[in-house]
Amino acid sequence: MCFSATASFTAGAGLLIIGAITVRRTRTTSEFPFALIPAMFGVQQVIEGALWLTFPDKAPLLNVVLTYAYSVFSHVLWPIYVPFAVMLIEGTNWRRKTAMAIALASGVAGLYLSYALITQPIVARVIGHHITYVSPHFYGVGVMALYLLGTCVSPLFSSHRMVWAFGVAASISFVIAYIFFAMWFISVWCFLAAVMSGIVLLHFSRHAPACAGRTAPLPDTGAS
Repeated sequence: MCFSATASFTAGAGLLIIGAITVRRTRTTSEFPFALIPAMFGVQQVIEGALWLTFPDKAPLLNVVLTYAYSVFSHVLWPIYVPFAVMLIEGTNWRRKTAMAIALASGVAGLYLSYALITQPIVARVIGHHITYVSPHFYGVGVMALYLLGTCVSPLFSSHRMVWAFGVAASISFVIAYIFFAMWFISVWCFLAAVMSGIVLLHFSRHAPACAGRTAPLPDTGAS
C-alpha cells in the first residue's frame, strides 16, 4: 500500500496517466474540476513518495517542505474541492444546491485546518514502516465530521452513478483506514482514496452528452 516510496511513486504515476485521460474526455468546462481529481491525487502521492526518500534525517528541510505540501492536499484541498467539483457536474437542482451547501460547510473545516497548519507545526515520521502525520487538530470531532461531509458524503448526493460510487469508495476506505491503520490514518486513507479515484475514469468512459446537462435520478443514470 502506501508503505514505501515505490508504492507511492507507482500509484502517483498511474493516477497521473488516468487523470490525463479523464481531462481529455471532458466536454464542458464544468466537468474539468472533477476530471482533475485522479491527477491531483497523483501529485499528492508523488509528494509522499519523495517524502519517503527524506527519511531518516537525509534532508530535514526538504522533509518539512514536502510534509506541508502533502498536508495542503490532505487537510485543506479535499474538503473544499470535492463538493465543489461534484456541484459543478450536477444537473439536478436540489442535488446541486445540496452540494453547494456541503461545500460551504466543509470549507469551514478546510479553512480551520489551513489556519492550524500555519500556527501549529505538523511533523511526518516513519513508525512501523508507515508514515504518520502528527496533526492533532485534524481529529477534532467537529472538524472530522465536516471533513467527511465534504469528501465522502457530497458525492453520495450525485445523480451520476460513478460519482456516487466514488463517494461510497471514499467512505469504505475511511472505515478501513480508521479501524486498521488509526496511527497512520492520514497517509493510509489518502492512499486508498487516491487508488479509488480511478473510478472517476469510469464516469467519463461511457457518457455521450456532457454531464452538466444530465438531470436523471440516480437509478436511471446509465451514462456515468
